[in-house]
Amino acid sequence: MLKNHPYIKWILIALLSLGGVVIAFGFWLFSLIPDDEDRSLLKTTKPEDLSYLASGTKEKRGKILAVVSSHERMGPENKKAGYELTELARPYYVFQANGFEVDVASPLGGTPPKKLDGDDMGKYDYAFLNDFVAQQKVNQSIAMKDVKADEYDAVYFVGGKGAMFDFPENGYIQAIVSKFFQEGKVIGAVCHGPAALINVTDDEGRSILDGKEVSCFTNDEELLLLPNAKEIFGFLLEDKLVERGGHFTKSPVYLQQISHDGNLITGQNPWSVWALAEAMVRQLGYEPVTRPITAQENAIRLLSIYESQGRATAAVWLTSLLSDAEREIDRNLLTMHIVVAAMQWDLLKSVDILRLLAAAKPNR
Repeated sequence: MLKNHPYIKWILIALLSLGGVVIAFGFWLFSLIPDDEDRSLLKTTKPEDLSYLASGTKEKRGKILAVVSSHERMGPENKKAGYELTELARPYYVFQANGFEVDVASPLGGTPPKKLDGDDMGKYDYAFLNDFVAQQKVNQSIAMKDVKADEYDAVYFVGGKGAMFDFPENGYIQAIVSKFFQEGKVIGAVCHGPAALINVTDDEGRSILDGKEVSCFTNDEELLLLPNAKEIFGFLLEDKLVERGGHFTKSPVYLQQISHDGNLITGQNPWSVWALAEAMVRQLGYEPVTRPITAQENAIRLLSIYESQGRATAAVWLTSLLSDAEREIDRNLLTMHIVVAAMQWDLLKSVDILRLLAAAKPNR
């Protein structure tokens, strides 16, 4: 009988001990993740609470058109598509602080479907939701057919999976991109936003991407969480940019990357929006107003140092960061990268980032 097996007692003890270790580890890991106390305060943030806007330029420098998707659902499971709110809110305030008025357009006009990621939301995103003027612009977005292109100095294509469906074939989008490209006006796009560029040609019929450095949400990032992405979208965006002659540049998954090639500026993912928006301001001829670096950006910086220089160097940088009481780091984002590394079966990286997460916990 199994119960009389000479080793069964020790096997059971070993299993119970392992279970105890796993449970203890889970409680310890949970203790490293910040609680929700501060999030309720974040949700009340208003534009007037942002020192960045108060210290911004008062000079009126022109207008930028932000384009979001109108496509609401996707795939056999009817999942939410739309545009990513963080990819609109953060550049919106960068443009505003630097003297540019922002209008919002969408393929269909009216109120476009937005996608919120509660874990990723920060004070700028909640301020945007509580911004009466900004919400009016979004909820009454201009239909692309009604956009007067000559009014704008730049166009910015917001990401979100909906862009994969209604950006590529939209003739009005193609027309404004082609016009801006050939006039030397600034074109920005982030994450899935570069889907707006894939079918655009110049007057000679040549793809505007041919020979250009470009970035977008990478195949690795796409397929990690959406294995059937190619079936849902009909193509993978990285593949399509390369097919159109683009020189693709990327960072490790979910880290910052922008490609700045003349008047064309593209970004890899939501964590690239700050750098992309400020690159657009520079391309428009202005040095961006100094902005407080967010906790999320600090987390991305830490992870980028880890990727390029290793854990020891990243740990030194983290210690320096935390020595300043005014500087913070987004521990939720570090936790996400632990999970991502585990999903990629890179357990060493998971452990390294876990050690950085433990070091990032405040001593209180």
